[in-house]
Amino acid sequence: MAGRINDDDVKAVRDAVPIDAVVSEYLQLRNAGGGNLKGLCPFHDEKSPSFQVSPSKGLFHCFGCQEGGDTIAFVMKIDHLTFSETVERLAAKAGITLRYEEGGYNPSHQRGERIRLVEAHKIAADFYREQLDGPEAEIGRKFLAGRGFDQDAAAHFGVGYSPAGWDHLTRYLRGKGFSDKELISSGLSQDGRRGPIDRFRGRLMWPISDTSGEIVGFGARKLRDDDNGPKYLNTPETSIYKKSQVLYGIDLAKKDIAKVSRAVVVEGYTDVMACHLAGITTAIATCGTSFGNDHIKILRRLLMDNGSARVIFTFDGDAAGQKAALRAFEDDQKFAAETYIAIAPDNMDPCDLRLAKGDDAVRDLVEPRTPLFEFALRQIVGRYDLETPAGRAAALDEAAPVVARIKNSSSQHEVAVQLAGLLGILDTQFVVKRVGQIARWARDRGGDRGPSQGGGPSRGGPPQQAQAPSAPSGPALNLRSPAHRTERELLKLALQKPALVSPAFDAYGMDEFTAPPYAAVRQCIAEAGGAEQGLAETRDYLVNVLDVAPNDTVRNLVTELAVEVFHGKSIDETYAGMQLVQVRLRAVDRRIDDVQGSLARLGSNVAPDHLAAAQNEVWVLQQYAQSLRSNGADAL
Repeated sequence: MAGRINDDDVKAVRDAVPIDAVVSEYLQLRNAGGGNLKGLCPFHDEKSPSFQVSPSKGLFHCFGCQEGGDTIAFVMKIDHLTFSETVERLAAKAGITLRYEEGGYNPSHQRGERIRLVEAHKIAADFYREQLDGPEAEIGRKFLAGRGFDQDAAAHFGVGYSPAGWDHLTRYLRGKGFSDKELISSGLSQDGRRGPIDRFRGRLMWPISDTSGEIVGFGARKLRDDDNGPKYLNTPETSIYKKSQVLYGIDLAKKDIAKVSRAVVVEGYTDVMACHLAGITTAIATCGTSFGNDHIKILRRLLMDNGSARVIFTFDGDAAGQKAALRAFEDDQKFAAETYIAIAPDNMDPCDLRLAKGDDAVRDLVEPRTPLFEFALRQIVGRYDLETPAGRAAALDEAAPVVARIKNSSSQHEVAVQLAGLLGILDTQFVVKRVGQIARWARDRGGDRGPSQGGGPSRGGPPQQAQAPSAPSGPALNLRSPAHRTERELLKLALQKPALVSPAFDAYGMDEFTAPPYAAVRQCIAEAGGAEQGLAETRDYLVNVLDVAPNDTVRNLVTELAVEVFHGKSIDETYAGMQLVQVRLRAVDRRIDDVQGSLARLGSNVAPDHLAAAQNEVWVLQQYAQSLRSNGADAL
């Protein structure tokens, strides 16, 4: 049985790996004010950023879907890892050696499956790169040279070579301690008649990394005529490799995509290499599948859907390329970025274009761009004889539903006008009305799925706000209530700036918080040792508060309050004192009302001693309330 990771080592990992650095591997972050960063949430679809990261506290929280937590929680959630797997992965990044309790440390048994499979791919990538220098790989080196890639280019992209024998890599990985089951699960080996054999043999190898830079698969190019396999062979679907969720080159391109708000989508590994070497360092490619919804999600988080974001597709101009472009247009509305298509002269792909005309030609390729919607409509219209009324009518019948799918009404109108021009129909309003009619029919049939399904403008008009996902179950909060607003501010102070409210806050009871969710957070702070524990180290204090939370609803509220900005302009002792006084004063007033109400209900039936005690309590509370109103925090 796997040993438990030492608590001190877990703390060391949390402290060593900044949460903003980890989150930035998956999405673009921008300044949100107050020391926080914001971006598009990776856990639900949204049009404007509601996901916030607090580097100083080591926490994240999404105000849209309520996901929240620390660095470990983020990695667990986004990469579907166990707690131990996540700590091991982050520890490896930080160079921390973990200690395990309840027995010794046996890597082959105690490391999680994902960690093991990623490690196997890393070792395999190193193995393939070394093989590229050997005599057998000369055919691979010639292939690369014939496409304009020298040794440095191959090294930059990690290109390697898989030996032609049956089990070279399999035996090598066995020697590194990997089991046959792990080799099959990884996709690096496959079942043979006498046991596992190499999946890739005698091919040029491209390592495929996920957004975080971990190698999760390979793309293999056929080199020999006697290889009966497909031209390109990719890693099969595994627990770590989903072809619909990876983009080749994303690990190299993500920083520049976020920096310049532009992504160039090409069709193959050599095209990505050619673009990057020509200076287009935002180029990426799909891996043996069409560009789809999950790929869009990856790019949207990096582009952050700002007004200047651009996505440029460089499909070939042949029939297959045109078909791919039309498929991309089907998903065009899921972007909030401008989408374009760029087709090289003579239908050359970027790699061939670089060979024929040099780096400048590749850079020029993505500059004069045609809007993707215009290209798609021209492809449709081009199939009809527009010289005849029947041809124009048939072209309109096919093209109008395409335009009707545009969600933003102003964009839809603009494109409908352009469609009329393409068709040569002088009555522009006829085309506009026809498109609008089809759009209404689709909505009436339930065909318009709205922004929550990824709809939104891709050309012109203000971005449409995505429908917020439903909040987690739990007692409702009324943020219009002055009491709830003040209680919320006080809890934020206790979590974010405990020095401003300690030690007074720790004397507050759970019943002083009228909203049950806030009372639950107050209980967590108390069980974590009180706000006073946050005076020394805020991050450890917040981790302790999260650890004692009874469920995800309370835990998510803690992270929300820990990263939310304050309403006051100056967050100082005066501001903190006002929140302390208001929460206490409302609690005192409620107690006075309760006692007086109880006496009124009892009337003449109240016992004399009980009446005297109650009247004395009311008098004391009234004096305390007056002192709070007159003296503020000094009366606490």
